[in-house]
Amino acid sequence: MPNPPAENSLLLKLTLHVLFLVSGTVTVLIGQVLPILARHYALNDLDLSFYFPAQFAGSLLGTYLFSLFAKQNQFVTASIAGAFLMGIGVLMMNLDSFSLSLAAFALNGLGIGLTLPAINMTVLELNPRNAAAALSFLNFFWGVGAILCKPFVDYSSQGNDIRVTTVTLAIPLLVSGAVLYFQPFRHIEQRSSEEPDEAVIPIWTMPLAWAIALFNFIHVGFESGMGGWLTSYTDRLSQSTTIHWFSPTLAYFLFFVVGRGVAPIMFRFLNVNKMLMLGLLLILSGMIVTVTAGSVTLLGLGAAIAGFGTSWIFPTNVSRFSKTFGSTAPRRATPLFICGTLGAATSTWLIGFVSNQTGELRLGMYVLVISVCLLIVLQAVLAFRTMRIDPSTA
Repeated sequence: MPNPPAENSLLLKLTLHVLFLVSGTVTVLIGQVLPILARHYALNDLDLSFYFPAQFAGSLLGTYLFSLFAKQNQFVTASIAGAFLMGIGVLMMNLDSFSLSLAAFALNGLGIGLTLPAINMTVLELNPRNAAAALSFLNFFWGVGAILCKPFVDYSSQGNDIRVTTVTLAIPLLVSGAVLYFQPFRHIEQRSSEEPDEAVIPIWTMPLAWAIALFNFIHVGFESGMGGWLTSYTDRLSQSTTIHWFSPTLAYFLFFVVGRGVAPIMFRFLNVNKMLMLGLLLILSGMIVTVTAGSVTLLGLGAAIAGFGTSWIFPTNVSRFSKTFGSTAPRRATPLFICGTLGAATSTWLIGFVSNQTGELRLGMYVLVISVCLLIVLQAVLAFRTMRIDPSTA
C-alpha cells in the first residue's frame, strides 16, 4: 500500500504525537502515585517495588505483540490497540484491591509496550533522512507528558482518590485510539533497501547488535528508576508540601524536555557518539549531586542535570541501531525494545529491594549511579566498534 497522502500523513503525525504526549504521562504515572498507593494499602518499599515488574511484565508482552504487528507492517494498528489498553488500564486503577491494582498496571504496561515502539518506528519510517532529529522531536512530546504528570497528579488527586486523575488521562487515550482507527491508512510503505541482500543480514547473530541492546537495557532501566523512585526519594528527604510546582521530579522531566528540544540543534555540531558520551557524563554529574544532596534544592539541581543529560540518549541509541543495520532494522528491533523493558523492570525492582534491605532509599538510588558508570564504559566500546563501520561517527 502506498504511503498516505500529505493531508492524511499530517493527521497521522499529529495524532501520534498527541498520543505520545499522553503516553509520557501514563508511563511515569506509576512513580507519581506510588506514595498514594503506599498510604492506601500500607505498603513498604519492597511491596511497592512489585508494581514496577507488574507494569513492565505487561510492557514486555506488549513489546512481543508489537513484533507480530511489525512483521505485517501494522505499526498504526499496534498504536490503536495500545491506546485503548492504556485507557482501560488507567481506569482499572480505581478498583479498591491491591491485586487488581497490580493487574491494572500490568494492562497499562501492555498498552505502553505496544504503543511506544510502534510510534517510534512509524516516525522512523516517515522520516528516513533525519531519523535522529525526528525521533528526538517525537520523544520531546513524551517528555512534555512526563513533565505534566507530577503537578497533574498533585492537583487532580484527592487524598487516596485518583479517580479524577485516571479519568482525565483515559479520555485522550481513547479518543486518540478512535481517531487512528477511523483514519484511512494503516500501513506505512516499507522503505526499499539500497542493498539487495540487506534483508538477510543476521542482525541478532552479531555481538554489536546485542551490545546496543545491552545499552538500551541499562539506560531504559536508569530512566525508569529515576521516573519511578524520584518522587518517593524526595518525600523521604523532606516532608514539605510547598514544592508541588517545582519538585525535583518536575525539574528532572522539565530539563528532560528541554534537552529533547535542543538535541536537534546540538546534532548539527556533534555526531552520535559524542552526543551519547556528553549525555552520559552529564547524567553522572547529576546523579552524584542527587545521591549526596542534603536538601530538596540540591536534589532538584542534580535531577535537572541528570534529566537534561538523559534526554537524547534513548532516541539516539535507537537511531544508531537503525543506521548501523540498515533500512530493514526497524522490523527486526524487537529484542532492542524487549531489553529496554527488562532493564526497566530490573532497575526499579532492585532499587526497592536495596532500599528495603538497608532501610535507606538513598542507597537504593546508588543503583542508578552504577548504571551510568556501566553505560559510559559500554559507550566507549560501542564508539570504537561503530567508528570501524562508519568513520563519520568519529
